[in-house]
Amino acid sequence: MELFFHYLSQPYLLTGIVYTVLITLFGLAGGAVLGIVLAGMQLSRFRALSVAARIYAVIFRGTPLILQMIFCYNALPMIGIKLTALEAASLALALNEAPFIAEIIRGNIVAVDRGQIAAGQALGMTPFVTMVRIVVPQAFRTMIPALGNEAVSALKNSSLASVVSVQELTLRSTQLASATFDFFSIFFASGLMYLVLAGSIAGLQIAVEIMMDLDHPDPKARFARLLPWYRTPVALPDANEGTEKAQETAATLPPAGAKATVPLDRAKRAQAIAVSRPAVEIENLTKSYNGRPVLDGLDLTVRLGEVVALLGPSGSGKSTLLRCINRLEPWDSGAIRVIGRQLGVGDNGRVLSPAAIANARAAVGVGMVFQNFNLFGHLTARENIAGPLRWVQNATAREADTRADELLERVGLSHRADALPRHMSGGQQQRVAIARALAPNPAVLLLDEPTSALDPELVNEVLEVIRRLAVEDGLTMVISTHQISFARDVADRAVFLADGAIVEQGPADHVLTRPDNPRTRQFLQIMKEDPVLAG
Repeated sequence: MELFFHYLSQPYLLTGIVYTVLITLFGLAGGAVLGIVLAGMQLSRFRALSVAARIYAVIFRGTPLILQMIFCYNALPMIGIKLTALEAASLALALNEAPFIAEIIRGNIVAVDRGQIAAGQALGMTPFVTMVRIVVPQAFRTMIPALGNEAVSALKNSSLASVVSVQELTLRSTQLASATFDFFSIFFASGLMYLVLAGSIAGLQIAVEIMMDLDHPDPKARFARLLPWYRTPVALPDANEGTEKAQETAATLPPAGAKATVPLDRAKRAQAIAVSRPAVEIENLTKSYNGRPVLDGLDLTVRLGEVVALLGPSGSGKSTLLRCINRLEPWDSGAIRVIGRQLGVGDNGRVLSPAAIANARAAVGVGMVFQNFNLFGHLTARENIAGPLRWVQNATAREADTRADELLERVGLSHRADALPRHMSGGQQQRVAIARALAPNPAVLLLDEPTSALDPELVNEVLEVIRRLAVEDGLTMVISTHQISFARDVADRAVFLADGAIVEQGPADHVLTRPDNPRTRQFLQIMKEDPVLAG
């Protein structure tokens, strides 16, 4: 045992630790930089870059690290690149780690919900802003464990540097054991040193995970949860629990407003809409997926202040039409103008870059609410609204937060401003999504089946918010919905789609109560037989 502690404190072995740490750090740093580049190449729209990155990965994952170190040390000097043993080992480790780190990065980026990316696009975020503000923060949280494992693997792989005579820990342990013939004590001490280094990496990983934990913002609670004897505190029954729950339930519903109960003066609205200028103009729009037509020569005009309800069976093209209006989907032929401007097309008729399209969305002002909410999972309700205002509209933090608080109060969610999306009900999430879409004061608001992902008991609270937008604000809206009674109450015009074409359109109360087309009558009859869908 005395020999063991003697070897453990030997400067000869401690110097080997320094070389081991240096090789590991240089290898991980270089591998991380190159891994980010490779991940970007694989995610690129350019196929040549993606193919080159994958070829690189096949080569360096398919050959042993020990051969790569020998190559860097012995072969590179033949082409004029002379490296020291430490430099060659570090370079080889970096080249070897890069494809593994790239796959960790790429896999976690791809795993981020695509709906959140679409929401970022709809809010006018450029691809760079979406990546930095939405994708990377969420991907990094999930890749921490894998990166920690890769760091430990790199630490152990650094022992292969002995093949090019780097005086790292393993080589020095071997040399010392060969001189003293005390193999057990020396290699036991060496193994303990590796264990301490690996434990340090594990400790760093845990610390980073704690700092990135969104569900436990209290630092004391974060560290306490790591203790083996920690148990989640159990709340004791409170005499006021029933009253508090009732108050919270009441608070989740939008506050009552006098204007919201005032019925629409349809004749007056019709006159105002008739003389207003077009907000959305769609001409001969065609769109197909894999050769199957989804929109077939569709023509539609929506005027400022008008509320249009899109109705039709599943697959009729409602969602695709909304996504085309906002240029989230390209189309085959035809034209779409929003406030007189073609989104995504320059003056020369060429399709703009994704960044230019994002800027055009923000400039024109087209908000969108998705059926699956698509809130940013790492941001609170307030941050979901305020963040895009800062990143896209260049609002100050104070202005953005003030606007977010105003909108949360309007949709009855002031008490949930600091809640993450996963801690809110579906109805609350959708109301936050509506508030987020309203924040930049859009000229047109698109709503894609805003209640289809909600439980029946949560539908009314969302519909009430939308109803007030129509009655109080006179906002231009195009709503895809199956809620017949809601469409009849709120919409100025109903448009029935089937097989990608408009079958019937007209005043909502007429189309939804006395339709002229047999297909419309059949659809409405089916809706009446399902009271949930009928609203």
